[in-house]
Amino acid sequence: MRSAIYPGSFDPLTNGHFDVVQRAAKLFDRVVVAVAKNEGKRPLFNLEERLALVKEAVAGMPNVEPDTFDGLLVEYVVQKKAQAIVRGLRAVSDFEFEFQLALMNRKLNENIETIFMMPKDTYTFLSSRIVKEIAQLGGDVSPFVLPHVQLALRHKLKPTR
Repeated sequence: MRSAIYPGSFDPLTNGHFDVVQRAAKLFDRVVVAVAKNEGKRPLFNLEERLALVKEAVAGMPNVEPDTFDGLLVEYVVQKKAQAIVRGLRAVSDFEFEFQLALMNRKLNENIETIFMMPKDTYTFLSSRIVKEIAQLGGDVSPFVLPHVQLALRHKLKPTR
């Protein structure tokens, strides 16, 4: 079975993230969407909330498994018996950082491949940070996130205007 891990903080899950999940699900027998604990980023949604948002998004996808992880990604990949890490690249600016991560992961475990996937061009500008900022300012985030994520943002944030 070909398995891949799609890691991220997903704070919150955007349509760009979801697009990458859908594309990866076509290429792999099993895709684990691994929500990173990473409290250093000071997430808006706690780990359980982010996992719940991912679970709802992928509920109709039989080969996609939501999960959480903490620690070294390569160790988690081995634990889940996966062969690849899926990473989304929105723009050239993402490439240098992602390239460094991929090389470090390869150095830590040469048996794990990193696959870079680009979301649809309509999502290349999209980031969780931008979505949170628009939501905080009372803007419409419906073009950028799934309806249940939009609702969660509304409940979590109070518009400043």
